[in-house]
Amino acid sequence: MELKQRYKNINDTLRHLRLQVEESLPFASKYVPNFRSPVDLFLWLKPQLIYKNDPKGVELLQSMPTLLKNNYYGVSGMGDCDCFTISCLSACMVQNWNGRCFIILAGRDKFTPVHIWSGIDIGNNTYNLDLTNKIPNKVRDYPYTQKLYIKDIN
Repeated sequence: MELKQRYKNINDTLRHLRLQVEESLPFASKYVPNFRSPVDLFLWLKPQLIYKNDPKGVELLQSMPTLLKNNYYGVSGMGDCDCFTISCLSACMVQNWNGRCFIILAGRDKFTPVHIWSGIDIGNNTYNLDLTNKIPNKVRDYPYTQKLYIKDIN
């Protein structure tokens, strides 16, 4: 499903992002192979994605099947960081890694996030899976970041 609406606030966007992840799980369980590690998943998913900013004034959240199969832009895999985050979280959640999936909000301060990415904590290891980067575990420097576990977003 594609959710296209005017941007309200970060809490509203996070609620809808979580719903898109939940909606993506049946597709992800059939589409995503089993991987040994989050790095392998990143390397499989990354070539399928093409970055494009949201339409002006609109927050576009695409579920994994929409992003990859029935895209808003008519181009498979085309979306922005929140669309990539939805797909990555969905893919991680159907793996048998026994980890805790999270998102990172990043920006100038707490009130103006400009970027989001996903990741997973498995045991003592943290995997940052920012699919706007070329490689896994690369973290750009931002003045402010906030880590939120997906299960804690209401």
